[in-house]
Amino acid sequence: MAENGQYVNGTPSSNTPVVDGTAALQPAIQPHAISADEIALYDRQIRLWGVKAQEKLRSANILLIGMRALGNEISKNLVLAGIGSLTILDDQLVTEDDLGSQFFISELHVGLNRAAAAVSQVRTLNPRVSLHADTDNILQKPPEFYAMFDMIIATDLDLAPLKVINSACRFVNKPFYAAGSHGFYGFIFADLISHNYIIEREKSNIPTQLRAETVTRTVVASHTKTENGKQIEMVSKRELYSPINLANTSPLQPEQISSWRRKLQVPPLLTCLRALWDFQNLAGRLTPTGSREDLELFTTLATEKHKELQLPTETLRSEFLRSFLQNVGSEIAPVTAFLGGQLAQDVINVLGQREQPIQNFLLFDSDDSKGPVYALHPIFPPLDGPIL
Repeated sequence: MAENGQYVNGTPSSNTPVVDGTAALQPAIQPHAISADEIALYDRQIRLWGVKAQEKLRSANILLIGMRALGNEISKNLVLAGIGSLTILDDQLVTEDDLGSQFFISELHVGLNRAAAAVSQVRTLNPRVSLHADTDNILQKPPEFYAMFDMIIATDLDLAPLKVINSACRFVNKPFYAAGSHGFYGFIFADLISHNYIIEREKSNIPTQLRAETVTRTVVASHTKTENGKQIEMVSKRELYSPINLANTSPLQPEQISSWRRKLQVPPLLTCLRALWDFQNLAGRLTPTGSREDLELFTTLATEKHKELQLPTETLRSEFLRSFLQNVGSEIAPVTAFLGGQLAQDVINVLGQREQPIQNFLLFDSDDSKGPVYALHPIFPPLDGPIL
């Protein structure tokens, strides 16, 4: 039941603010330094990424769109890490099918809104995190809606809404992630627009040059510090990103198709994801049926995408096409756990401005337990020389 738009465990509660389907949001404002209690609570992760990074986490206000199995994993990891505020947005109702793959809901929640039903259980993981539920359709939100968040994560959506959300995020200059799972397969996409981060490494005898390393990555600064008697170099880098509408039509980087051996290593999952998004646009359905027409259309689209990527025809086998189609729309817990863990870790690193972020498509095929990352961008001329 719902009263005044508020749910907790399927019953009314004043602890989960939802007003007219929209969470009563306030940006997470925590002006005080991290407390001794928080240092004790987050001791293990502070040892990994430091107090400053943890302080950035506790002030972060994140929007998570979609609360299926993958959304469950992402919310769990972010809340346990100690972010400041999490808004979960989902306009769909809990069904019996959801019970087999989601751990924040039960039979009592069937028929209730996914976001509102899950929020109270997510809160129990870490009461210090401010949790909000939003039951609106994300496509009804204006671009200004995204401005209050530090990070936007969209899960299990087809390409059309991802393009809209990504464009809105760019309009208000906010980093964006998209992710989806299809049974044994899944992906993570990142558009951080322009992101600066620091790599710590033992100082080398060869001086670091301030120059472009790739068409998207540039070394912008370098300085050293002494730590435990060692000289540690702090290298600041900047990554430039492309929106998903451009990444989806961009070629593989020349070095990834420079030899036959490297072409053979590119998984056909990239081809099938592009074919699926084209199918959804052309057929107006999220998943292909078992009809001959659907199978022929998907196969034709996949063949075209494979050729566009300049990949060998023998790597697009009928067995893989069949397996991918059988998995579309399904959820498998180990796969969503891997994807949710990878995405949440990348979000934590980005907020703390540490380590190399995903650039920009991670593909996961559980058959070989690999998650290669491909930088998919429009072709840019090579950048040489120093940074002025």
